[in-house]
Order: sequence, then C-alpha cells, then structure tokens
Amino acid sequence: MNSVDSLAAGKPVVIFSKSSCCMSHTIKTLISSFGANPVVYELDELPNGQQLERALTASGQMPNIPAVYIGEELVGGANEIMALHLKGKLVPLLKKAKAIWV
Repeated sequence: MNSVDSLAAGKPVVIFSKSSCCMSHTIKTLISSFGANPVVYELDELPNGQQLERALTASGQMPNIPAVYIGEELVGGANEIMALHLKGKLVPLLKKAKAIWV
C-alpha cells in the first residue's frame, strides 16, 4: 500500500488538495455542502506534500489536484466529481461510503 492509499484508508472521504487551488476549494465546498466532513490534506502545507503529489501522479490521477477518495477508492479529480454530481450519483456514493446519512 502506498502512502496515499494508507492516508485514505478507513476514512469515508479524503481530498488531496492545495490551499491555493480554486478547483480544490470548489470540490471541498461541494462535498461539504451535503454534510460530509472530508479529511483534507493540503499538499502545499505538508512536509511530504511533494512526495504525495508524485504518488498521486503515479496512480494515474491527471491532473492530480484535487484528488478525491470516497470509500477508500480513488474517484478522481474535479471533473469526475462534478460529472458524478451532475448525474445525481455523488450523493448515493457518499451515502454508500457512510460519509453522509440523509
């Protein structure tokens, strides 16, 4: 298990973000608006942030920020999260991961 997967393990929603990224902010706001409380790792504020970003890139996540894990699975970045939301599939996915209940 790589370092990114270990950080996402056991948590309903994990977002790898950068504090200065507007798309990261948008995705964090969207997911939180449903009542989820995601664990957020701000890569530009962590000492090993560059290492984590390289691991995300190696996992095929392009562009790599934001990277969203739901139910311990890499869902993708902003485009994938927005597509799920527009199709009405994001809330059911959050419920399945027990990130939200209602």
